[in-house]
Amino acid sequence: MGNAATGFFVTFALIAGVVGAASALAGFNHIRSWNADSLPAAASVATIAWTLTLLAMGFGCKEIELHIRNARLRTMEAFLIILSATQLLYIAAIHGASAIRRP
Repeated sequence: MGNAATGFFVTFALIAGVVGAASALAGFNHIRSWNADSLPAAASVATIAWTLTLLAMGFGCKEIELHIRNARLRTMEAFLIILSATQLLYIAAIHGASAIRRP
């Protein structure tokens, strides 16, 4: 189905997806409670999810370089590359939104 990087790519993509879902829950909890106590948890989980996504994206780039993959892997690689940029914006939004105070 793929090359030597496929197993690592899929494994880290799945782990990054699960941690990303936990990050979204922590971010939603931070927005809901909107206090300084929930910001570190949301920011740290978001950073860990982004780091795992970048690791999976690195394996995806390695797969692209090796040229042996099918359409499903190409789609997953494209989603992961887009997700890496989106998660960086999510981290910026968490930190930026915490600077704004509720009235």
